[in-house]
Amino acid sequence: MTDKFLYEELDAVSKMGFLKKEIPDYLKDNLHPKYELRPYQEEAFARFFHCLDNNFPGKDWPLHFLFNMATGSGKTLIMAGLILYLYEKGYRNFLFFVNSTNIIEKTKENFLNPLSFKFLFSENMQFGTNRVAVTPVANFEGTSENDINICFTTIQKLHSDLTTEKENALTYEDFKDKKIALLADEAHHINTRTKAQKEMFKSWENTVERIFKQNEDNLLLEFTATLDYTHQNIVDKYINKALYRYDLRQFRNDGYSKDVYIVQADFEEKDRILQALILSQYKQEVAAKNRINLKPVILFKAQRTIAQSKENKDNFHKLIETLAEDDIERIHSKSDIPLVQRAFDFFKNNRINSKQLAERLRKEFDESRCISVNEEKEKEYQQILLNTLEDKDNRIRAIFAVQKLNEGWDVLNLFDIVRCYTTRDSKAGKPGKTTIAEAQLIGRGARYFPFVTNEHNDRYRRKYDNNLSYEMRVLEELHYHSINDSRYISELRTALIEEGMMDEREINRELKLKDTFKETDFYKHGLIYLNERVRNNYQYVKSFSDIGVTKRNYEHKLASGRGISGALLAGNGNTGTIAESGRKDIKVKKISRHIVYNAIARNHFFTFKRVNKYFPHITSLRQFIESDDYLGGLEITFQGDASEIFNLSNKAQLDAMMGLLDQIESELKKNIKEYKGTKNFRLDRVSSVFSDKVLKLLEGSERANGDEQFVSDKGWYVFNANYGTGEEKAFVRMLDRQIEALKKKYDGIYLIRNERHFKIYSFSDGQAFEPDFVLFLREKNGDMLTYQIFIEPKGKHLKEHDKWKQYFLKEITEKYEGKTLEFKTEKKTQKYRLVGVPFYNNEDENEFKQSLYEVIEN
Repeated sequence: MTDKFLYEELDAVSKMGFLKKEIPDYLKDNLHPKYELRPYQEEAFARFFHCLDNNFPGKDWPLHFLFNMATGSGKTLIMAGLILYLYEKGYRNFLFFVNSTNIIEKTKENFLNPLSFKFLFSENMQFGTNRVAVTPVANFEGTSENDINICFTTIQKLHSDLTTEKENALTYEDFKDKKIALLADEAHHINTRTKAQKEMFKSWENTVERIFKQNEDNLLLEFTATLDYTHQNIVDKYINKALYRYDLRQFRNDGYSKDVYIVQADFEEKDRILQALILSQYKQEVAAKNRINLKPVILFKAQRTIAQSKENKDNFHKLIETLAEDDIERIHSKSDIPLVQRAFDFFKNNRINSKQLAERLRKEFDESRCISVNEEKEKEYQQILLNTLEDKDNRIRAIFAVQKLNEGWDVLNLFDIVRCYTTRDSKAGKPGKTTIAEAQLIGRGARYFPFVTNEHNDRYRRKYDNNLSYEMRVLEELHYHSINDSRYISELRTALIEEGMMDEREINRELKLKDTFKETDFYKHGLIYLNERVRNNYQYVKSFSDIGVTKRNYEHKLASGRGISGALLAGNGNTGTIAESGRKDIKVKKISRHIVYNAIARNHFFTFKRVNKYFPHITSLRQFIESDDYLGGLEITFQGDASEIFNLSNKAQLDAMMGLLDQIESELKKNIKEYKGTKNFRLDRVSSVFSDKVLKLLEGSERANGDEQFVSDKGWYVFNANYGTGEEKAFVRMLDRQIEALKKKYDGIYLIRNERHFKIYSFSDGQAFEPDFVLFLREKNGDMLTYQIFIEPKGKHLKEHDKWKQYFLKEITEKYEGKTLEFKTEKKTQKYRLVGVPFYNNEDENEFKQSLYEVIEN
């Protein structure tokens, strides 16, 4: 037995590149198109595929795996993908169980309701030529062999049904002759026997294990964000079963959650609430200004009792009813919190005065837009509202709660939590149970609200970690409002660090343009040329070959249905005669049109809308079928018994056409580029592209050292610091040694580090690239020619991975070789030449210098 967890072994396999990360098309195509798999989700799938198909130390049947993944990481989407994968492997019956009725109902919405905005499957699921439905079942008797059959139950009901005879309920007999995949959500709840360290024949865990072991082909897949790695019995149970650990700390550090900030104020509760409301409205106004549809929600958390929560709600409504301009002004003058002052600056700049703000808050937080989630009698209606908070028809802005919001609460637009009490329950300076529960609530509330901007297309990740002072950064933050109690804040921070929602190593650093640079003519009037990313309109595609679809024949083997067992039993030493095999090529245009139309109708990729998108010169499906540039120019090679080849059935021709279309679809998906980078570069002003920023860095990391002392007296280095990697710092020092030589020919030398100030886009597929530096060199000879040189220092270990960037830099140089971009004004003409140079690497420094001098001396 290995002393490492399975996930640790797989970490090593993945890092070394031995883990195949290819996700089957049928899995991606049968998930809802709005869900794009994230890298860590693809990693989870790859690990499961690998462990299902390969042996490893400790592998045991029936197979049992655990996914330990953070709250908000999309565990239910991974479940949906695994269901699709297992369907292809022959599984038809799935048992989903969890400890909470709320999660059952939420998961049913995810799996069964196409009208839900959280529905996970494609509306028309298809495997090959077969349409497949997801069907809820009470048990596995008489289930459809064509459908995905899912029995949804709580672990409590499952345990009860199997230990007490009931009509139509699940029984152990259900699990004997069928292979079933068991999906356990919030799986840490079923470890009662393991944690108790004794045999418990009537435990939930025992029930699950007994079901699981009814059939060696069964699968048990557990999902949890919480696994106790300090408990030896848990370690022993999962050491060869935990195939992925992607915890909240990693999830947050990868940018998939909001960042958490504690807003502490020496205010009475009324003013702390009002300050939170102002910040909530600030977020809504920022989103609206940037054309993002956001309704930020605020949670008011009571300490212990429903009566306390009810009192909070009553007091809140009184506050809102009497809210006036003077109340807003009071917060404006009292609060010295920078975030609050930024909010008031925003209101002023956007002409929202205190009277208007008070009016908006009264309307937005009217009693009809507030909900209490404490009363059992209203639970069903409340649950619908809670689970659809992001819905455009859901008007709820404020929630009042005690303890109801726990596992399974899935909300993206919670941006503020107000702690409506001042007590603390620490012991010996350590966080108490209440503080730990608060940290866990914050972790659940910190799910990222997805949005895109013109500059940032990854809708699910934070975009402004490198620009903390940017206006839209507030849409990436969860604010927890508390009294200013240093001991409590310290305990909460400790709990949040333990939970993974804060990193004690994080530090903020100011990146500023030097004042001397701001005074230069280059800063005031200089230009930078950048290209843009645009959607590919495919107007250049006038045939299959233009988009990379080969004209090779598709080979289709006919299934004869015959065998040779009779010959083997003849007993005369002869093995009999196998029917003669033949081949025949048939053009698609010679196949009956109704067969071709039927094949196209069965393949959900080849809708006319999609055909017209990728082949815009096609005006009808008939043209697509008959034209030699498209299907009409392709042939199918039929192979099989000669007697059948020359008398092809309609079914054989339909199957062959389906296979040909699958082949074309596969080639198209490999070659389709949804975007491209423009080859013409537009001009922008240096002063509008480069600005001061506040960066978030890790203390002690190579980036945290800004090399301030070295760059401070370098007039050609425009920022006050260089928060780059060691390779980037080495490049700056190398350039420093070239400055004297460069000054002989150039009188304007400026090196600007690109701290996410701009992107350029690959010509071929529009992939975004942020070169680490741009170097400007202005010639002395009076022509005012300025070289704009994109530079990317790169460690040797990353060269292969990022070779597309080096190719793109080469393309830029070739495109603009000998060409000058001119910008004319009444006073002067500015001339620019764009250059991309090969990667800089410290070990191959001389090679880079030679490349640099070659391009600027030509």
